[in-house]
Amino acid sequence: MRFSPLRPSAFIAILLWTASSLAFAGETASPVIPPSVASSLERNQIPLDTVSISVLEIEPGRPGKNVAKKVLDWRGGDPMNPASTMKLLTTLSGLDILGPQYRWRTNVYTDGVIRQGALKGNLYLQGTGDPKLVPEELAKMMKDLQGLGIQKIDGNLFFDRSAYAANVMEQNTIDGEALRAYNVPPDPLLYAFRTLSFQLGKSRTADFIDISYTPSLSQLKVSNQMQLVDRSCDNWKSNIRFNLDPEGVTNTDQPLTAQFSGAFPSSCKGVNFNVVALDANTFLTQGFAAAWELAGGSWAQAPIGKDGSVPLAARLLLQFEGSKLADDVLDINKYSNNVMARQVLLTMALEKMGKPATTANGELVIQSWLKQNGLDFQGLVIENGSGLSRNEAISASQMNQLLLTARNLPVGDILYNSLPIAGTDGTMRNRLMVQLRKFLHLKKKPEARIKTGSLADVRAISGYVMSKSGKMYAVTSFINHPNAWKGLEAHDQLLSWLLEDGPEPKHAR
Repeated sequence: MRFSPLRPSAFIAILLWTASSLAFAGETASPVIPPSVASSLERNQIPLDTVSISVLEIEPGRPGKNVAKKVLDWRGGDPMNPASTMKLLTTLSGLDILGPQYRWRTNVYTDGVIRQGALKGNLYLQGTGDPKLVPEELAKMMKDLQGLGIQKIDGNLFFDRSAYAANVMEQNTIDGEALRAYNVPPDPLLYAFRTLSFQLGKSRTADFIDISYTPSLSQLKVSNQMQLVDRSCDNWKSNIRFNLDPEGVTNTDQPLTAQFSGAFPSSCKGVNFNVVALDANTFLTQGFAAAWELAGGSWAQAPIGKDGSVPLAARLLLQFEGSKLADDVLDINKYSNNVMARQVLLTMALEKMGKPATTANGELVIQSWLKQNGLDFQGLVIENGSGLSRNEAISASQMNQLLLTARNLPVGDILYNSLPIAGTDGTMRNRLMVQLRKFLHLKKKPEARIKTGSLADVRAISGYVMSKSGKMYAVTSFINHPNAWKGLEAHDQLLSWLLEDGPEPKHAR
């Protein structure tokens, strides 16, 4: 068996690790990276001064008060770009401030009257930022409206977005990809993440491509001009051309056609093509109209949704409550949903400081919450609360303090259960699968519940590891370097090291 020689910096790191392990007293964190992690970083040309790692062992203290022992600290105090691990701060503070049972409200007003099953007047939708107003929820709203005796609507739709400041709803991206779902801006009346999701796959009964989409829109048709080809399903998206005709439409009573052309591999069993192709008003108007029609309702004429404040004389028809915050936090952390996280931050601002909600006010609310919990996060930068930012910053040791704080809060288990489980679900579904197999024989299996973060030049992990001996570790690591995309291996090595109980236990004398 041949062994590749280690480069000098990795060799020195391992020597230092060996020396520190022999002298480790258990009270002071080791400053040195484990050999497997250091070797991976060296092999992938990621300098050690672009990496930060913090590991705490969380131990039960007096009832309701967990304590921590430092295990490893490598540049843990340096503020770094955390990418999507910043969602941990947003979701934990949101759960504690708003409460896990918090529900967003979408109010429906009218300036008209209901006569003989028809609403003669306009509908005004006033949102408070429900991040999960999806087709299933909108269907419930339609039933509630019908429960008021309405079968036909003779009026238009108006959208009141006064809950948010105008600037937080502007389309600003860090990569110029405005049509990508992860870049959708906040919206007090956000519907289905403003994203059209097309499902593409070879028909089971013939040699052609089936295309369906969600959510239903009242004026959208699909034109399928694609050809099946005998190719691998890899990079299937690169051979597809998509166009919405007419492009840039904002008149919502005008028919729309989603045109697909190009080549589609016959080996693809079914893929999703997601695109943000419509403005917020068009998307919501056609989504609302379709939901109303699917529920059996009708229109005197197709609505053309417009911005508009609720008139003082309008009366409240319905106050619709969305899903619970605890359920939404699971979606945010498991699947790293950016716009949902941003709306949690804005909701804290809205509830604690009034409207219009701003990101700056959301940051003030979080800073106040940190102070109340005895946390002084010097160098913390919150730009939007989702981590989709080049400016957001937090240190690895601060993130671990947050994880320790969570274990001492009533909502701590909700946060814990919302984190992706390595080898099982979310953004960690395909991580550590080989490493975890070696524990299959154990009655109580170790696990890693880890929030991931990924941007160009950034890779991050933060969460909890339950080791094979039952120890709980809080672990956070950030890599800020152009080669960060190669850092998944080093992060998996770090998590594997902790699954195996990390530092060698001290031997009794």
